[in-house]
Amino acid sequence: FSNLNAQSEKYVAKIKAYQKKYVKEHEVVLKKDKEYFRFFPVDEKYKVVASFKKLEDTVGFIMKTSGTKNPRYFRYGTIEFKLNDTTLKLTLYQSQQLMTDSTYKDYLFLPFTDLTSGEESYGGGRYLDPRLTEIKDGLIIIDFNKVYNPYCAYSTGYNCPIPPRENYIPVAIKAGEMDYAKPTH
Repeated sequence: FSNLNAQSEKYVAKIKAYQKKYVKEHEVVLKKDKEYFRFFPVDEKYKVVASFKKLEDTVGFIMKTSGTKNPRYFRYGTIEFKLNDTTLKLTLYQSQQLMTDSTYKDYLFLPFTDLTSGEESYGGGRYLDPRLTEIKDGLIIIDFNKVYNPYCAYSTGYNCPIPPRENYIPVAIKAGEMDYAKPTH
């Protein structure tokens, strides 16, 4: 039991360090406003092992955004996992633009909304960027403690992808970044 507790403490410390680095390096929220970042308590149950199924999408689709740009994405695959005895399925996407960028070509995109969206977390959904290299033997670890808000959560004028309907999760994912707390007056 004590070993399990030590593992959890180590995991919590690792996620808190990840969040601290995320806040420190954030490009949109500047110095004094960084105090308004909020995160759900770190909970290891939101680090899930998901089964992965590759999709053959050669056409892609235009993902709607909050702005005027309309980027093309491909449905790369689906993931399925259990959370609180509920089986959930999400689609992983790959950006046509990033596929040609040597730095980001192995990035996948996991935008989603859940029952916290518009309540405790940003209404426009949250994101995660798994890598192709994280898919091993038909499995991928998805850590919702690392989900983040799009730039639109902090400022106007960005083209933030809007999570497609197929990525609405009918449960509350109380993990990762919460709604930005800066007062708007």
